[in-house]
Amino acid sequence: MMTLRHFTLVVLTFGAFFCEPADASAQTVQVLDSVPAANTTINGRSTAFSVRFDRPVDHIRSVLVVKRDGEVVETLQPRLQSAPQVLFARAPTLPPGQYKLLWQVKTLTDVNAVEGEIPFSVTSGD
Repeated sequence: MMTLRHFTLVVLTFGAFFCEPADASAQTVQVLDSVPAANTTINGRSTAFSVRFDRPVDHIRSVLVVKRDGEVVETLQPRLQSAPQVLFARAPTLPPGQYKLLWQVKTLTDVNAVEGEIPFSVTSGD
């Protein structure tokens, strides 16, 4: 015979199981495009950086960082006036070399941060 306590435990267990999202990847933020695009070369005079996602992101708690050889070169402040799904920032002119644009975002409905990186190169612009 099932007691009320056992019944409650069974209901809570199955309830938690069925409340989980069917596809955990549906919660992941996807990059649709970026400037610079991954693995491209930009002119040294280019100072605009942006990442467009598949859903709105929290601009205030998001971060853009430019790294070279594992070291932070610039921490960029995303502009709050950009589109809800776009992080946009300006940086000083970067010297020629290999870089990574690292991004970390939170969606407006999620508490977990999602991050990624976009490798790119800079030429002298001559």
